[in-house]
Amino acid sequence: MITSTIMKHKLLAAALAALTLTIMNSCTSNTNTADAVFENIFNRKSVRSFTSEPVSQEHVEAMLKAAMAAPTAVNYQPWRFVVVTDRAQLDAMAEILPYAKMLKQAPLAIVVCGETTWFEGRENPYWQQDCSAATENLLLAAEALGLGAVWTGVYPNMQLAEPLGEFLGLPETVQPLCAIPIGHHDGTTKPRDKWKPENVHYGRW
Repeated sequence: MITSTIMKHKLLAAALAALTLTIMNSCTSNTNTADAVFENIFNRKSVRSFTSEPVSQEHVEAMLKAAMAAPTAVNYQPWRFVVVTDRAQLDAMAEILPYAKMLKQAPLAIVVCGETTWFEGRENPYWQQDCSAATENLLLAAEALGLGAVWTGVYPNMQLAEPLGEFLGLPETVQPLCAIPIGHHDGTTKPRDKWKPENVHYGRW
């Protein structure tokens, strides 16, 4: 009887030790995950010079999935994406977009577009916000994959949006928000520390 009780106590102690270890490992894992997320955010930078190495289709789809995980008003998901890898197309886009001359070097561009209408054909007042969130997710995914990318603005400059939309064959209700040149890079571009406490106000201005 005493032996049986001792065995029960030992088993209970072993179970508690295992549970404690599991909890500790879980906490460590959560901490490591948080550290990795913050490191990726702080390491993101605007890369404007690329090698000729192509970006794999697997990486393209991973970036697009990340983009589509962005928050969106009433879950409308107005984002649309045009993936461009053809060299002649990329060069032509560089002529249309004066701030995206690096397209002549990049092996890939993803143009983030937005459906500007929503319920009952009304104008969607939030498509720019939604597509901007998608763009940031895409940029962070590129960083996590070891790729370089840069956000080059298009909309609301209609002198850029209209010719680009025509070149890409966009429907009338779809506008190009930005073009993102993407590719492998040599690692010389470094992130900038943009933390400025003076830009933060608590409670009110």
